[in-house]
Amino acid sequence: MTATRNSMRFGIGESAPRAAKVAALGLGIALFASGCGGSSGTEGGSTETEAGTETSAAAASALACPESEGGAGEEQGEKGDPAAVPASKTTSPEPLKLGSILPTTGTLAFLGPPEIAGVNLAVNEVNAAGGVLGQDISITHRDSGDTTTDIATQSVTDLLSQNVSAIIGAASSGVSKTVINQITGAGVVQFSPANTSPEFTDWDDKGLYFRTAPSDVLQGRTLGNYIMECGAQTVGMITLNDSYGTGLQGNIQETVEGAGGQVVANEMFNTGDSQFSSQVDAIAAAKPDAIVLISFDEAKSIVPLLVAKGIEAASIFMVDGNTSDYSKDLDPGTLEGAQGTIPGPFTGTGFQEALATVDPALTSYAYAGESYDAVNLVSLASEAAGSVEGSAIAAQLESVSKEGTKCFDFAGCVTLLRNGEDIDYDGISGPVSFDAKGDPTEAAIGIYKYDADNKPQPSRSEVGKL
Repeated sequence: MTATRNSMRFGIGESAPRAAKVAALGLGIALFASGCGGSSGTEGGSTETEAGTETSAAAASALACPESEGGAGEEQGEKGDPAAVPASKTTSPEPLKLGSILPTTGTLAFLGPPEIAGVNLAVNEVNAAGGVLGQDISITHRDSGDTTTDIATQSVTDLLSQNVSAIIGAASSGVSKTVINQITGAGVVQFSPANTSPEFTDWDDKGLYFRTAPSDVLQGRTLGNYIMECGAQTVGMITLNDSYGTGLQGNIQETVEGAGGQVVANEMFNTGDSQFSSQVDAIAAAKPDAIVLISFDEAKSIVPLLVAKGIEAASIFMVDGNTSDYSKDLDPGTLEGAQGTIPGPFTGTGFQEALATVDPALTSYAYAGESYDAVNLVSLASEAAGSVEGSAIAAQLESVSKEGTKCFDFAGCVTLLRNGEDIDYDGISGPVSFDAKGDPTEAAIGIYKYDADNKPQPSRSEVGKL
């Protein structure tokens, strides 16, 4: 069933220039030409040694990907002056209460610190500007765990008992599927900074589900196009068997095949699996030009198995669920040359420095901007609605993200609102600009390349519309 939304008129405002080269993408996307000269064949195969041990020299990389364009992040637009924000004309007897279900345990725990830091930074800035409807806002953090536990359900039950108006999270699409009906059924906004499963676009969510991360229709097509641009003709895939993994896999495969390539193997695994030898053996036997690994932290176990089969790191492509820092997990150089995608523009130094004020130990910025934007958008929608009720906030979220005067933080935007102006919030994660189903209509996909320390470094950025 298709979710229904407030049907006011809105349009997309102008986009700020991008620091990195922009390629226009969309649902009717023109596919990249695969003219980089990569070979469709690879040398080597499986043999038996005298001791009976299998060795393999599969998938020696002959890809020729575009050169890095550097990773300079865009800085946030002009910020408002918290001291100059006029008083709210409408006050609320109850403060805006927010909750979060972000991962501090489980297979996506590496995403917790940047997301929580983004939320906390936004809460601090909102309160520095006088809060919402005359009251400081509050945030209560709870763990989301992963799909192998019931932590998210317990966390949501706790947050709902505290009468929160909106819940930021979960990061995992699979986890969100277990709690979205519980949250929206209670009349509370669920706002994920990292859910990318296409299933949420048409979820019967009573108009209460939003996200700042784009659907994997965009990430899948961007990565599939990029792999073909690198010159691959055959692709093997190792895929997490959940809504996130299968949705992303399907979009990558559709793009690869649409560009004339072939997916020669797709090996599945389930959350909680700890043995991946059979999947790796099947991929190595297929000898693809490129290998796509769609997982969470299972990559720590899968990557060494691939490398042990003679597969070059440069032929490995990863996704947002596993493009993270492996400097403490893998031997130096293991992932050097591998690449991965993360939705969102590269993070500017100004935002990084601001995040350090709430978490000085932060080393990853994945989805920090999306989390920061989620809090700002909920706060601005509450102000625009003159209410802290979830349904009233949801009815204004599309409005504050589109058309009107552009603004870039809570102080600047709420000043315009209180002066009677319509606003168009453009955030750290991009223009946002929600459609009628709560999805952003435009987003950047960052492409990262691993260095010798197994750390992903910003390389290129592609921007597309949905």
